[in-house]
Amino acid sequence: MPARYQLVDGRRWPGVYFYALQQRIKGKPDRTIMISYRTPDGRMTWEKIGRASEGITPAIAFELRSTRLRHARHGDAVKTSKELAADRARHDRPLVEVRDAYYGSAHGLALKGRDGELRRWNRHLLPTLGKRRISELTPQDVEAVRSAMAGLAPASARNVLELLRRIVRWGAKQQLCPPLGFEMALPHVHNEVTEFLTAEELGRLLAVLEDWPDRSVARMMLVALGTGLRKFEIFRLEDRDIDREHGLITLRNPKSGRDEHVPLTPPVAALLDEQLADRDVLWPGSPFVFPGRRGRQRTNCNAARRIKAAAQLPENFRPFHGLRHHFAVAALNSGEFTLDMVGALLTHKKSEVTRRYARFLPATLQAAGARA
Repeated sequence: MPARYQLVDGRRWPGVYFYALQQRIKGKPDRTIMISYRTPDGRMTWEKIGRASEGITPAIAFELRSTRLRHARHGDAVKTSKELAADRARHDRPLVEVRDAYYGSAHGLALKGRDGELRRWNRHLLPTLGKRRISELTPQDVEAVRSAMAGLAPASARNVLELLRRIVRWGAKQQLCPPLGFEMALPHVHNEVTEFLTAEELGRLLAVLEDWPDRSVARMMLVALGTGLRKFEIFRLEDRDIDREHGLITLRNPKSGRDEHVPLTPPVAALLDEQLADRDVLWPGSPFVFPGRRGRQRTNCNAARRIKAAAQLPENFRPFHGLRHHFAVAALNSGEFTLDMVGALLTHKKSEVTRRYARFLPATLQAAGARA
């Protein structure tokens, strides 16, 4: 025992010591309260509990010492306050540290919407939650975040809260933080939109595409209409992805995260042949089927909006994504495809995503109703 440590009262509080400090409180020297105990392995441990000026009394220190001994008696690991603080630093990190670890991981670096999520975090979560630890979060904190987003669309608010929940769950799985101590309810969203064209609208669009001067853009939209591919999947198409022998188009690193294959139909194959012939003249050596500037991968297609305007399509119709929806609706209205088949064509990972098109199975649903 260090010479300056003094036993407080061996009969009332055995194992509780103190040493005097130079600071004085109400005319008396402040004191640091210590406890000592022997761990199961025979090691004598000295642990600082706190100062008298902080409200630490011998009774409090003795209760902590009793807790340490009780844990030791039942075979539990005995940890000092310093060790407990170190554990907290490792396994209850501030929320911003968990966020940084998430986006610095292999999974986080590969996220397609990584930059947008970080902007969403910095705009909506950082101002309210700051550098709080997950163990400190309460339902009131989540409600404060929700209230700060009162002017946003329900889907936007849901995305922000889902982002918070996802990162906390990842941190808990990695033992960087404890799980949330409460259930986080996400806003319910009723904004599911299925876009499709009437026969007249489709006719106007096809007429505009037939005469559109930029044939590359016209072919891209026709490929979207004939395959249901997403815009970025069309932008990424390369020569190596077109398998004419087996009649397949390979989608590399699509939204699902794994390579997918969709059918290469004769009309789409003819469109791609025309495109590749023009591409080899304009951008020889480019590996992309629909290259952008200087033969590099295309990143946008502003002409699609002008085509939509020329065809007088509805204002809320999104050119590429709307054509993807129209492809699914047309397939179901044919009466020749099930929801699962359409989901496979659209490369959906979950059948729930495809189920939005169930209302476009009138003949099938009527037959089922009549049968019932």
